[in-house]
Amino acid sequence: MSRTAERVRELAAAYDPPDFAHVPSADAALFLCAVDHRSGYSEPHEVEGRGPFEGSELLWELACAEERRRPGTLSAAALTDADAERVAALFRAGDETAAEPAERARLWRDLAGGLERDHGGSATALIDAADGRLGGGGGVIALLARYEAYGDPLAKKAFLFAKIAERRGWLAVRDPESWQVCADNVLMRLALRSGLVAPGSVEEVRAATRDAFRLVAADTGVTPPVLDDLLWELGREDPDLIGAEAGDIREPPREPGVSYF
Repeated sequence: MSRTAERVRELAAAYDPPDFAHVPSADAALFLCAVDHRSGYSEPHEVEGRGPFEGSELLWELACAEERRRPGTLSAAALTDADAERVAALFRAGDETAAEPAERARLWRDLAGGLERDHGGSATALIDAADGRLGGGGGVIALLARYEAYGDPLAKKAFLFAKIAERRGWLAVRDPESWQVCADNVLMRLALRSGLVAPGSVEEVRAATRDAFRLVAADTGVTPPVLDDLLWELGREDPDLIGAEAGDIREPPREPGVSYF
């Protein structure tokens, strides 16, 4: 753990976390976090002359560009009847689009309907209802867990939304001790290869990764959301970013039907 903490301090000294300025609204963040899994793109693409972008980053850039052109595209009112054709068109880049557009549309319909029912269709109203809390029964994480897209038991997508909302100034967190890293496949791979956690099932490794990086955050003073960004951005292409003491250990295999990790 001490070796990892030393490496994180070194990396953090030269790291600027993203400000998510390209995300145009809380509604856009809420609906894009909801479908941020397995983008399915095989090639990088430019968006509005910028890039090229790939994977999840491409998915976000395409949708945010459309939201800027047509405000309200990513809102509960617009997505209560979302279908596969509309989703495929929104995420189209060149001759390819995001994987499983029908499933993404279904998740959006469920979220849009629930948001209309519970918070007047507004992500800002959901944030206001949490009153600055991440954890607890009325916090952002619990409020989002009502919707299928945010049903991951370790709340990867919910924490991503909260992180974006805080960076944009839409959410002022009153219980920062509730922050956790998202523990996706990139962070799990880093934890496995560095020897921070032992191999096991997806859920075992995910939970152990989250616990280990919570300790690293406490040791280094780098907050969990910033640590999450640092490890994900720098570790995507470098599985040995924080060490390779455990040898050639990769992330656990993806599980069929699981739309997170």
